[in-house]
Amino acid sequence: MLKKIIIDSQLYVALMGTLLATFFMLEEGSFRFPTFFLIFVTYFNGYIYTKYQGVSFFNKILIINSIIALISISLIFHNHNAHRFYKWMTISFLGLLYNSQFLSTTIRKIPLLKGLYVGIVWGLVNGWLSFHYFSFSIFLMTLLFITALILPFDIRDVETDSIITFPQLIGIKKTKYLAYGMLILAAGLSIIYLEEQYAIAFILTCFISMMFVFFTEKNNSDLYFSFGVETCSCLPFVIWSIFLK
Repeated sequence: MLKKIIIDSQLYVALMGTLLATFFMLEEGSFRFPTFFLIFVTYFNGYIYTKYQGVSFFNKILIINSIIALISISLIFHNHNAHRFYKWMTISFLGLLYNSQFLSTTIRKIPLLKGLYVGIVWGLVNGWLSFHYFSFSIFLMTLLFITALILPFDIRDVETDSIITFPQLIGIKKTKYLAYGMLILAAGLSIIYLEEQYAIAFILTCFISMMFVFFTEKNNSDLYFSFGVETCSCLPFVIWSIFLK
């Protein structure tokens, strides 16, 4: 029941994404609760829209999407400005391109692009929507980190995916090496661009994430991915908050 309420509802992944954004906002000294809430509802809205494409009650999902979008717009103009609105609209549009049944071709159907695209969108949230400026370093760290965390899900679905993914193209072992490389690059960037205590938290997270990648098998339980791997996104914030703050 807990899995159905928290994880399957997309509340969990939305919270994980928001806590990763919070980590970077704290590092930059620009954390604000209105931005935290805007990012959370944006993630939640996007993930339920993507998950429930084609279901019989999708019209009800669209109503929820519309209500949340109106709340988001209200939040933006009450607490931010038109520039933040344009950034939010751009990211929302990219979300529509990822998986919308009214489109003949979506990003999700393009071979090898799915994980990278998700990493780009999360990178734009963390490095662009969260700030008044564009932080390329945070964008790139997020892109590498999140794309690496998508690869275990591709390993899980290697026998069922209808499009070409990295595990299908280069095999599971080399896909894991690819994830390791991305995580090492992300950790290296954190040493260069983040303050020491934040860099330590991010490096430890990348190491833990590598352990999850290492032990990933296509027959692992669903909780291993939807709870274990997803939780890696919030670890920078958790490690910093508990041990380094």
